[in-house]
Amino acid sequence: MNDLVRQHTELGESDLEWLHLLVSEWQLLSDLSFADLVLWLPTSDGARYVSVAQMRPNTGPTSYQDDMVGHLVPRGRRPLLDVALDEGRIVREGDPEWREEVPVRVESIPVRREGRVLGVIARNTNLLTVRTPSRLELTYLQSAADLAQMIAGGAFPFPGQQVGMDRAPRVGDGFIRLDAEGVVQYASPNALSAYHRLGLAADLVGLPLGPTTAELAPTRGPVDESLVKLASGYAPREAEIEGKDCVVQLRAIPLKPKGERIGSLILLRDVTELRRRERELMTKDATIREIHHRVKNNLQTVAALLRLQSRRIGATGDSRARAALDEAVRRVGSIAIVHETLSQNLDERVEFDEIADRVIAMVGELSPDGRVVGRRTGRFGILDAETATPLSMVLTEVLQNALEHAFPAGERGSIEVGARRPDSPKDPDRLLVTVQDNGRGLPEDFDPRSDGNLGLQIVRTLVEGELGGRFDMLAAEGGGTRVVLDLPLEQQKR
Repeated sequence: MNDLVRQHTELGESDLEWLHLLVSEWQLLSDLSFADLVLWLPTSDGARYVSVAQMRPNTGPTSYQDDMVGHLVPRGRRPLLDVALDEGRIVREGDPEWREEVPVRVESIPVRREGRVLGVIARNTNLLTVRTPSRLELTYLQSAADLAQMIAGGAFPFPGQQVGMDRAPRVGDGFIRLDAEGVVQYASPNALSAYHRLGLAADLVGLPLGPTTAELAPTRGPVDESLVKLASGYAPREAEIEGKDCVVQLRAIPLKPKGERIGSLILLRDVTELRRRERELMTKDATIREIHHRVKNNLQTVAALLRLQSRRIGATGDSRARAALDEAVRRVGSIAIVHETLSQNLDERVEFDEIADRVIAMVGELSPDGRVVGRRTGRFGILDAETATPLSMVLTEVLQNALEHAFPAGERGSIEVGARRPDSPKDPDRLLVTVQDNGRGLPEDFDPRSDGNLGLQIVRTLVEGELGGRFDMLAAEGGGTRVVLDLPLEQQKR
């Protein structure tokens, strides 16, 4: 809609925001009218209309099989649009139109904002299935007429009250019509069922909905006045009522077709099952985060025990054993970093850039006096835990290997960790990681497939086995060593 409005009309951003607010609410008008809605705006030159939005009813058959958005029609072809736009009134005159052997009643509703008519809503009702209307249908149509008058007068939608179409109650979920005093004139079967689940034993018709709702709400102490006002329909508000075995979502819509409130619409939906599932998911998420937190604590305890053992071995002078334990401490620490990050998230996915920076800093502490500096370029992005955990260990091993072998004692240098995701349609789901130093380079006849210490064996196993990627180690241009990791990310989608 934004593109069509900016391309074909002279409406400003505030007018466009009003139209968005209208479109977020007009499913209600469509359902109450049993009709399709098409929003037409006059073009900049005033010679044509452009359709910028369309809505089909959930309560009846559509009168448009095709998508109308983007259509242009010259002024004069649809006289009802011209009259509604020029005179600023709802137009219902005229005979039904025939579309593919289907009679369609067309009405035009001007869309007014701050005294200006921005466009026209064409309300198209399929008359093929018209029959003697029931009381529910008559109440729907009367409510739709009141809403249409409010749109024509600029009183609907309500500023600042935009609701999500996916979460707000709809007409079919439950519908109550109140008079000006807040007394129920009509309640749909779904609405009555929801109130029965809240504990109401009688019929709703004739009862003041505000006090009745407040009495059903399980509160202690004085009556909740805000709930009374909401359920009485005095202002456009939303709330949830949680009974003993039921949760009901309410939405109040005051009706002011001529400026004074003549009544209200109350839309309601039984969201008991939805809230139960949300609580289960919250409990599951909290449990998963707690598990990650405890795993992190246990790993830190293991690292502390290994560190303590390393100090004791250092006292006896066995440097090789102490170095092996120190490496184990760093391996355990890299896994703990991932679990710490997961314990703070709502899902099993982590922003790996933060983890990579912490791993680089942790390994960089091995360089005395900061002789070797590590840094990251590019972005790893968000990774699943199944990828993040082995990748953090791989980075730890590769960085540690570079510190130990690339720079002799006392020599200064740098290590750069690069990450990128190729922006290629042929291969979009890969992560390329490089670790490059400017040290003394690889020994002659070095074979990364078979040579190397325990750390490189761990790298090969994790990259090829756990991550299903490729690992290579080669001489870098200008000196030093370059480690390349090519990792597929398809498993994240699975």
